[in-house]
Amino acid sequence: MPRFLCIVVLFFGTMLVSAQDYFPKNTGVKTSNTNYTAFTNAKIYVSPTSIIEKGTLLIKDRKVVSSGTSVNLPENCTVVDLEGKTIYPSFIDIFTDFGIKKPERKRGNGPQYDASRSGYYWNDHIMPEQKGISSFQFDSKKATELRKLGFGVVNTHMQDGIVRGSGVLVALNSSGTNSDRIIDANSAQYLSFSKSAASRQSYPTSMMGSMALLRQMYLDADWYATGASTTKDMSLEALNKNKSLPQIFAAGSKMNALRADKVGDEYGIQYIILGGGDEYENINDIKSTNATYIIPINFRKAYDVDNTFLSSSLALADLKAWNQEPTNPKVLADNNVKFALTTHALKSTKEFKSKLMQAITLGFDKTKALEALTTIPAEILSKSNSIGSLKNGNYANLLITSGDIFDSKTKLYENWVQGQKNVIEDMSTKDITGAYTFKLSGKSYTLKVSGTSSKPKSEIVSNDKKRGSKLSFANDWINLAFTTEDSTKQEFIRVTANVLDNGYLKGKALHPNGNEMSFMAKKDTAEAKSKEKNAKTSKDHKDQKIFPVTYPNMAYGFSTLPKAENLLFKNATVWTNESDGILNDVDVLVTNGKISKIGKNISDSSAKVIDATGKHLTAGIIDEHSHIAATSINESGHNSTAEVSIEDVLDPEDIDIYRNLAGGVTSIQILHGSANPIGGRSAIIKLKWGQSAQELVYDNSPKFIKFALGENVKQSNWGDLETDRFPQTRMGVEQVYVDYFSRAKAYDDLKKSGKPYRKDIELEVLAEIINKERYISCHSYVQSEINMLMKVAERFNFNINTFTHILEGYKVADKMKTHGVGGSTFSDWWAYKYEVNDAIPYNAAIMHNQGVVTAINSDDAEMSRRLNQEAAKSVKYGGVNEEDAWKFVTLNPAKLLHIDDRVGSIKVGKDADLVLWSDHPLSIYAKAEKTIIEGVTYFDIERDRAMRATIKKEKAEIINMMMTAKNKGLKTQPIKKKAKELMHCDSEDHQF
Repeated sequence: MPRFLCIVVLFFGTMLVSAQDYFPKNTGVKTSNTNYTAFTNAKIYVSPTSIIEKGTLLIKDRKVVSSGTSVNLPENCTVVDLEGKTIYPSFIDIFTDFGIKKPERKRGNGPQYDASRSGYYWNDHIMPEQKGISSFQFDSKKATELRKLGFGVVNTHMQDGIVRGSGVLVALNSSGTNSDRIIDANSAQYLSFSKSAASRQSYPTSMMGSMALLRQMYLDADWYATGASTTKDMSLEALNKNKSLPQIFAAGSKMNALRADKVGDEYGIQYIILGGGDEYENINDIKSTNATYIIPINFRKAYDVDNTFLSSSLALADLKAWNQEPTNPKVLADNNVKFALTTHALKSTKEFKSKLMQAITLGFDKTKALEALTTIPAEILSKSNSIGSLKNGNYANLLITSGDIFDSKTKLYENWVQGQKNVIEDMSTKDITGAYTFKLSGKSYTLKVSGTSSKPKSEIVSNDKKRGSKLSFANDWINLAFTTEDSTKQEFIRVTANVLDNGYLKGKALHPNGNEMSFMAKKDTAEAKSKEKNAKTSKDHKDQKIFPVTYPNMAYGFSTLPKAENLLFKNATVWTNESDGILNDVDVLVTNGKISKIGKNISDSSAKVIDATGKHLTAGIIDEHSHIAATSINESGHNSTAEVSIEDVLDPEDIDIYRNLAGGVTSIQILHGSANPIGGRSAIIKLKWGQSAQELVYDNSPKFIKFALGENVKQSNWGDLETDRFPQTRMGVEQVYVDYFSRAKAYDDLKKSGKPYRKDIELEVLAEIINKERYISCHSYVQSEINMLMKVAERFNFNINTFTHILEGYKVADKMKTHGVGGSTFSDWWAYKYEVNDAIPYNAAIMHNQGVVTAINSDDAEMSRRLNQEAAKSVKYGGVNEEDAWKFVTLNPAKLLHIDDRVGSIKVGKDADLVLWSDHPLSIYAKAEKTIIEGVTYFDIERDRAMRATIKKEKAEIINMMMTAKNKGLKTQPIKKKAKELMHCDSEDHQF
């Protein structure tokens, strides 16, 4: 091949490019290197899997020209001999706010319900029109910090809002203009579940509200694209324009990742998801999203466990997280989940390398690590043809190192960005780190030098005692000062010595008494010792015990998920809840998750036999009104929030699921709170401890929604600044219902007419009520409002399904019977607020005697564990017979929830949701010994006893590991006691 000719034009000592640049330069003389530079004799990682040994890399005009073992070099090109050195592509971080300042939080009095902008979307937190480049200012200090870590390119955006707009892809050049650095001014669109600090608009106030808002936004964008809107909406225009960009969703946790993916799947969008570092706990669910992830490595510090009392308060889940989090990258890689790494969420980006090294020593493959920092982020942004590798034509973004970049002792010498050299550590500088031994005046000393050659740290030891010391190094000479052994005087021995190539330090030492001595220090065989030490350290990390993940990954989790068994209960007292009543000394056979036989002398060789002699077998308890197992309960931003759903915010790891199982509960309805007249949709779940959120929900689940009456919806106790939302009175509550049902009727009529219409999720749900496809559970107390809502329902030709709480139900039981509504009440609560002053403990009995389907509910995480005892109170108050009282917490709530064809009684063909009690189930002495759902034993009292000992042992073991880590000098974090919030009707989502 012909040799190229490098043409270099000099003018006043400055190299000029021949092409014209239309950007004015007003800050000094502009330089641009058009010469060739060749890096020779290096090990070159063109990409993580394409490696050249003893190769040459040729760059020009900010880009890679060629690479290989035989590259023709142009004349007059600059040649850099990198014998023994390694070249890597520089790193890319695609989730940062580099150079972009977050807006200040907007302050003000009282809530804001409407948008503050005109010409944009109706919700301020939707800002796809926002452009990162509009507020971008290059941060030289931060760029320097990132370059020292090996980063050459970052993708940055405004980290504020639910839809945050587009990002900007920036090269971290140390000099030049933004026009030089900007690789893509519109690189990706960013989204999250979090509201903007720049607006006080109330909606959404919850995670489920954010999800509903995103759904409605996508529907509106599609509708807007048809040209049906009569007004201009710059937000929806930007959203539609940005559809072709990578969609990066800041989820921040494994649960939110699954929620984000759920929304994306509904609208045909595959998000790239920012994770939370806890993906390893639910790796199968994470893998099933088919998403590419961006993974932070902000592994938590060990807790300071010296205080025995405080350390005992640590949850096993938090202790295990410290132990397991560093394995997250390995688990993701082993499961073929594609991901990039990010510095996001690190308290200091300087921690990045040490955290990454921690993951690598625990098995994270180095090739996968390099891919996660180079080719994968480039691929995510569709920029593989410009960044992420050193293939021909890509930007010359490269790192020059002393060796394996993932070795803790490797030095990063230079970080070239777009062909521009940035020196991290001078390659020509000798390495003075290591241990030296020397003698002065007959005394032996050891000098240990750590840090870097540019910023060395020294330690002098003599007679096993440390001496105060200070060291500097420049131009191959060291200057060292250290204290004498005379502790009564603050005197220093000063040394000036030349660093020789053979590892010796040679020079002079000056004693404080004026004596000058020859100085000679020999460097120990540092390389071998260093490798030995590194190997030992690596072995220590690899040998560190990693506790296995359980399901869920916390106290009482299963090591493997339990499976359905064929079970044969022998000689039980069986409460059938059917016409057979209570049967004595009877057998019940469970096969394939169903009740298959009930009778005497049943046998089945495939079944596990359970001796139930002297014990009671019942259907599982069903709680019609619960707020456990959800991260959000209220969406209070509007007076109607029918568009939100509790199913979106299920928390399958809520310990109250396990506690409820221990109380014999197998199914619950998780209701929205009572912040507004029309609340959100319910979730009806089975308490399948250890399963995913979606697996908890009933198949073909009946459709329910929560309505509310009374003090809460009219904001009686919300405080002076929170009481300007309509309605403010009980008569206003009635008008809300009439207004929304009138709108829903009009919407439904338009939809059925076949004419074009804008799909509205909220009105779709309300139309389902009118069409008798969705049931209402209504929070209620006083008779006047109970009557009112029944009349409103009859006006629109549907029935209320259930009045829950309904502590004045005894006053209107006859009208309830006529209307066809059920009552789910407390057993004996009264006088806890003004509107329950007339409550009586005979309420359930009176409604039941009137023919109303009556249930006892909890609305409380603690009470739900004792619903068997709550049912017993109706025997005392009202003389309800025991079988009917038991139905108050089993068959009757099943009827109210329209699941009585599946659960609520022991009948052949129904789901095997059963509880084996040690005693009469209405007795305060009764304990649930086994709680079974569809033939799977989710609670066993014997396992529970064994688990308590295991949990204690595991906590002690991890705490001991933390103490060891602290003794090794690792940083710790203080213990902060966390109190679990018990959700109620008025609970708010504290994430917002």
